[in-house]
Amino acid sequence: MKKIILILLLSAFFIPIQAQTAAPNLFDQLKVQDSIFFERGFNQCDMAYLEMAVSDSLKFYHDKSGFQDKAVFMHNTRQYICPEQGAKPIRKRDENSLEVFPLYKDGKLYGAIQNGVHRFYLRETGKEDVLTGTARFSHVWLLQGDQWKLSVVLSYDH
Repeated sequence: MKKIILILLLSAFFIPIQAQTAAPNLFDQLKVQDSIFFERGFNQCDMAYLEMAVSDSLKFYHDKSGFQDKAVFMHNTRQYICPEQGAKPIRKRDENSLEVFPLYKDGKLYGAIQNGVHRFYLRETGKEDVLTGTARFSHVWLLQGDQWKLSVVLSYDH
């Protein structure tokens, strides 16, 4: 009986460690997905890519500007993030802040939660980028077929 209790206690300490090391591929996948999503969609304003990479049922919650569905998100991105001329907002993730947590249903991976810190800069032609703000983010990525789609965004602590 003492051995069983000892094993249960020890396994409680090791399960979180195993979970973190068991999913490095997922962590790397989502780190790359985040980088591509924000570089192409936000920094380079590839609107066709952004349209494809965002879930049709997107829910975006922002602590300063409120709720956006996909239609409002795409409109606001075109108008405020990707203006045809003038200063351009740029997003950069704090590399050391990223966390990824898998989501399973019946033992099958269907999505992941990604948390971190990102910084926003204002870019003007011929000038160095100027830091304009820092915020935290939580993203829910859903696996649809073999494609990751951004489904829920929490952007807060601005």
